[in-house]
Amino acid sequence: MKTVSLCQRRTLGALGKSLKRNLARLPRRFARDQSGVAMIEFAFTAPLILGLGMMGTETAYFVITHMQVSQIAMQVADSTSRVGETDVLTARRVFDSDINESFVGAEKLGENINIFDRGRVIVSSLQQNADGGQWIAWQRCRGAKVHDSTFGEEGDGATGTGFPGMGETGREITAAQGTAVMFVEVSYDYRSLTPFDIFDAREISYTAAFNVRDSRDLSQLHESGAQALCDQYSADRP
Repeated sequence: MKTVSLCQRRTLGALGKSLKRNLARLPRRFARDQSGVAMIEFAFTAPLILGLGMMGTETAYFVITHMQVSQIAMQVADSTSRVGETDVLTARRVFDSDINESFVGAEKLGENINIFDRGRVIVSSLQQNADGGQWIAWQRCRGAKVHDSTFGEEGDGATGTGFPGMGETGREITAAQGTAVMFVEVSYDYRSLTPFDIFDAREISYTAAFNVRDSRDLSQLHESGAQALCDQYSADRP
């Protein structure tokens, strides 16, 4: 049998006492140790900070999209009020191709939000009829979103004075005799930028109206072989 010398016993005893003391001090050392506090705090706060940041980003993007849709409505109404032949000696004739070019401008302005993939732009020519009432002489649309005009369709008010005009009830916009108002409606389905879908699929709608700038031939919208009729729900360029 192997025997343990006195020196070895003393060494083992000292090691045991030292280990016992270290184990007794260990809880106090852990209590005072703060080396991992920052990492633990980050682990708890990171999801909250990330969530707040993404929600703020989503809210800002939603507001910016509202502004862009509003600008598209204004831009289309303004451009369609200016289009037509350049002959200053006669009343300007307006063609379907002129309206389509305005839609191209809207496409460029709303390119980053895919305006014609998720939305629809409706242009109406509001004029006076032979009885002095308001009527929608013609209407052109573009966009993949299935959305009919909220304020009337082509031909509404062709006779009589029963059609009040276009716009919110009690605040309708009307056209004066011998001129026309380009009334534009834009409807757009918002798509979230982040996983926070608090605004997802919300409909953003804006309207704008501009009186035509020059003397215009109001008899009709002349055909040019490229129409954007309102019964064609397509995002493709006419």
